[in-house]
Amino acid sequence: MKSAATPDTITIHVPFRIVKRGGRKEVQLPDGAPVQRRIDSTLIKALARAFRWKRMLESGEFTTINELAEREGIAPSYMTRVMRLTLLAPDIVEAILDGTQGPEVTLARLLKGFPVEWEGQRVRLC
Repeated sequence: MKSAATPDTITIHVPFRIVKRGGRKEVQLPDGAPVQRRIDSTLIKALARAFRWKRMLESGEFTTINELAEREGIAPSYMTRVMRLTLLAPDIVEAILDGTQGPEVTLARLLKGFPVEWEGQRVRLC
C-alpha cells in the first residue's frame, strides 16, 4: 500500500500589521491575541530624563528650565514637553516600565499632550 503524500509546503496565514514605535518597526497582533511585553526603551529613557530634570530643578541645582536646557543642549520647549511625563499617573508609569502599556502609549503621542488628571489619562491612554 502506498501512503498519502504529504505536501512539501504548508501555508499559514497570521494576521498582523507593522507599525512604527519610537523610530522602530514593531509587529502588532490583532485584538484578542495574547499580549506580550513591549519594552519601549525610547519612552523609558524619556521618563528617566524627565524625572532627572525635575529632581535637578527641585534641588536648586538649576533655577530655570532655560538654564537646564542650555546645559543639556536641547530646546527649552522640548524639555518642557518631556518633563510633563512626570505628571503621568503612577500606574501608567509602572505599565510603561513593565512593558504592559497599551499600543497607543507612545512617546510621540504623550509629547503631543495628555490630561493632567490621572483619571483622564487612564481614559485617554489605556
